[in-house]
Amino acid sequence: MGMGGGGGRGEVTSDINVTPMADVMLVLLIIFMVVTPMLQKGTTVELVGTHNPTDMPAADHDDAVLIAVTRDGKFYLGQDKMSIEELSAKVNDMLAAKLDKTVFVRSDARAKYADVVSVIDNIRNAGVDKVGLLTERLDEKVRQ
Repeated sequence: MGMGGGGGRGEVTSDINVTPMADVMLVLLIIFMVVTPMLQKGTTVELVGTHNPTDMPAADHDDAVLIAVTRDGKFYLGQDKMSIEELSAKVNDMLAAKLDKTVFVRSDARAKYADVVSVIDNIRNAGVDKVGLLTERLDEKVRQ
């Protein structure tokens, strides 16, 4: 008469339907897969590894000026690709209203040394007080 599959008369079946939960989990997985690459600031480069780096927490701030030098000689200010000639004018505009005139350079480990030096030279000509060279820590020890 009623629905089949149950035991005796008046028994309640307490099986959990996991299909909606699996659907929600897959949607969350897709959302995280799409959003995670957007959270990274700047362009992806393979940083040089060092054993004794200096912590630079100011590089993680939203208003930090990050310049990336890729292995194929391209220059990025944040996410924007630009030529070396445009770089000093853009950096100068970005730092005009800031008190802390620090620029952080993220260089690929296989980038040409001359490219990194030309970036540093151009941003120093733009009036930058301090240049931070970002690296990756090789060992897991936290510096005291």
